[in-house]
Amino acid sequence: MSTENARGVLLLSHVGFSFLEDLARTVAARGLKCHVLSSLPEPQHQRSRPAVLADLADDVRITRGHVLTPRDVEEYLDHLRAAGEDVQCCLTVWEGYRHLMALANARLGVPDLDEKQVLHLRDKVTVRNRLSDARLSRSRASVLTPETLAERQREGGRHFVKPVSGIASFGTFPLTADTTWADLERIAAEARSDTVYAGVFTPRHDPGDPVAAPTAAHGAHPTPNTPAMEFLVEDYVPGREFSFEVIAVGGEPHVVAVHEKCELTETADAVLEDACVSPPTSLTREDLAAGLRWVSSVLDVLDLDWGCFHVEARHAPSGWDLIEVNPRVGGSLISPSVGALTGGPDLLDLWLDSLLAAHRPAAFLEELKSLSFTPDGAPRGSGATFFRVFFASPGTIREIRLNDDLLLRPVLSHVLLEPGDVVERASREVFLGQVLWSMDRADRDVILPELVPASERALEIVYEKEHG
Repeated sequence: MSTENARGVLLLSHVGFSFLEDLARTVAARGLKCHVLSSLPEPQHQRSRPAVLADLADDVRITRGHVLTPRDVEEYLDHLRAAGEDVQCCLTVWEGYRHLMALANARLGVPDLDEKQVLHLRDKVTVRNRLSDARLSRSRASVLTPETLAERQREGGRHFVKPVSGIASFGTFPLTADTTWADLERIAAEARSDTVYAGVFTPRHDPGDPVAAPTAAHGAHPTPNTPAMEFLVEDYVPGREFSFEVIAVGGEPHVVAVHEKCELTETADAVLEDACVSPPTSLTREDLAAGLRWVSSVLDVLDLDWGCFHVEARHAPSGWDLIEVNPRVGGSLISPSVGALTGGPDLLDLWLDSLLAAHRPAAFLEELKSLSFTPDGAPRGSGATFFRVFFASPGTIREIRLNDDLLLRPVLSHVLLEPGDVVERASREVFLGQVLWSMDRADRDVILPELVPASERALEIVYEKEHG
C-alpha cells in the first residue's frame, strides 16, 4: 500500500494488534500513508503478524520488546522525518500507550492531552477523589493495603476493588468478607506474567514527581525493576451502568453516543460487559440531559480538553456517578456501533478527524455537532443499536459456530478465537467474539425483547471434553 502523498499518520500498536486493521482502513480512506510502530508480538504471532502489518501499512517498525517506550516513539519519529515523511498526527487505541500518543502529538505540534495529563488520568485513586471533592462523585478511594483491606471488611458496607492503573476488567471485583490479600497477590502475579497486559498495571504516579513513562519490563517476563501492581478500594457505585462516547475539541465536549450496558456479569475476579444498547432504553430525556451536564463537568474538573473519551458511569435515583474515564475509544463494538448510529463516521473516524482538523476545526466541529446529542438529551438520527460480547471459558475450543438465523440479521460479527485455541484461567476476560445489530429506533421496543435473549445463541462454542 502506498500513496504519492508524503502526508501520513503514525499508529502505535501493542504486540501487533490494537484495532490495526480498522485504523489502517480509516487512515487509507483519507489518502494518507500509514506508519505503524508496534511492540513485539506474542510468540504465537511472531511469524504471522509482522506480514499482516506489512500489508496494512506503508512503513512498519517492530521493536524487540513487548512494550513500547518513549525512546521507541522518538526514534521512529526521527526516522520518518529523516525519510521525508510528513506525519500529521499519532493515534493509538491501546490505553497503555496513550501517554506515548500524547508525547508524539506534542512533538508534531498537534493539540492533544499532554503526557502528564494522561498519566494522572490513569491514576484512578486521584481521579476518584478529585471528583468527590468537586461533588461529582459520592464515592472515595484509597490505595489497598493489608491494613485497609481488613478495615473495609470490618466496616461492612459495599466496596469495590480494581487496579490503581489498569485496563479492561482485569482484577476488578466487589470486595467481600472472603477476599484475602493472597487473592490480590495472585492477580498481581498473573498481571506481571501476562505479555499483553503487563505494561499497563503500573503504580500510581505521584503528581509531585517528574513525569516519566511507566517502566514496565521490556520483555515478556518481569525484571527486578518491574513496578508492583497496586489496587484501590472505593465505595461501591450503585445503579445501572452506561458509557458516554465523547469527542472533545478545544475544551468543548461532544457526546456522539450513550450506550446502556443492559447485561453485566460480576465474577469473583472481573466484571464482564455482556450486552449494550444505544440510545439507552431506561433513561428519560431529563436523565440524559443531566448526564450530559455531568460529563461536561467531569471533563472540566479533570482539565480534559482534547481527545476521545469513553466515560463509564452509573445512574441511580441519586444521580450520576463515575466508574472511570478512559482517554480512548471504548472497546468491543463501541466504535462500529457509533457508525451504525450516525449512518456514517464511527468513533475511530471522528477521533482521527479531530486530530487532523485540530488546527482548522471549524468544518469538523460543524459535522461533530450535527452528530452529537443536543443539550436537552435528544440523540441525533433515527437509528438504534444492540450488541453482544461473548467471553470464552477455560478449556480447549473444539468448534465455534455463528448462528445468524435470528430475528434480525447482524450488521457485523467478529469471531476472535478458533478451534484448537486453549483458553487459560485468568483474572481478565477472554474475548471470544462479538455481534452487532442495527434497527430503527421507532421499532426498537418491539424488536429488543425478542432479540436480547435470542442473541445469546448468536455465537455457539463447543469445548473439548476436558472442559467443565
